[in-house]
Amino acid sequence: MPKPNKDISLELAGKKKEIAVVRLTRASKRNALSDGLIAALRDIFQNLPGSVRAAVIDGEGEHFCAGLDLSELKERDAGEGMHHSRNWHVAFDAVQYGPVPVVAALHGAVVGGGLELASAAHIRVADDTTFYALPEGTRGIFVGGGGSVRIPKLIGVARMTDMMLTGRVYNAEDGERLGLAQYLVPAGNAFDKAMELAERIATNAPLTNYALMHALPRIAEQPADHGFMTEALISAIAQAAPDAKARVRAFLEGKPGTKVKKG
Repeated sequence: MPKPNKDISLELAGKKKEIAVVRLTRASKRNALSDGLIAALRDIFQNLPGSVRAAVIDGEGEHFCAGLDLSELKERDAGEGMHHSRNWHVAFDAVQYGPVPVVAALHGAVVGGGLELASAAHIRVADDTTFYALPEGTRGIFVGGGGSVRIPKLIGVARMTDMMLTGRVYNAEDGERLGLAQYLVPAGNAFDKAMELAERIATNAPLTNYALMHALPRIAEQPADHGFMTEALISAIAQAAPDAKARVRAFLEGKPGTKVKKG
């Protein structure tokens, strides 16, 4: 298990402890990301208990995450800056390419590194209080937590460029419309909706979930003929799993709980 850190917590929820609730607990600093918190986040997602089938990331207090802890911002030479950024990449890769799907429950500030963290999740649920910004451009710095790769895939290069050049802030409704979140719920309901989704995701076949997390984004970046071949291989592997075979048999036999759910 990862070492305890007062700035982040891990709680196991569900009857089988199948949901990992990872919560940023620096409410007094709007859950700003310190180097210690980043290391703890990495350790948590690299060492999730075997019972976990889905995870939810939440932020304590009024904000999800206001980005980099500016009190730790210091002068670095080019080599030090590169290694610092790469440490963030490892942590956020552990979220995006870890063992289970991750749902982010967004509220209040989702700013800078907070947006980079949110973009590493597979599903984002925002409530009405959510707002998004990338103030790095106005501070003379550049994103360093993978935002230049992940965020344009959500909203496009032009919109991210605008956010960084002008300091533009998107509200919750506009963010959902542009693709920064897939769900928009009333204020105070993001965590409950995220848990509902995580519980549903946890009932899927684990190998299918893994393929969606690891294969689908890579297929999307491959040339079409490569993507078709990768798809064929992953499809064959997934449907050969014993769990998948049992699920198909249950569906064909018309057993309860096998029909497609709405919503």
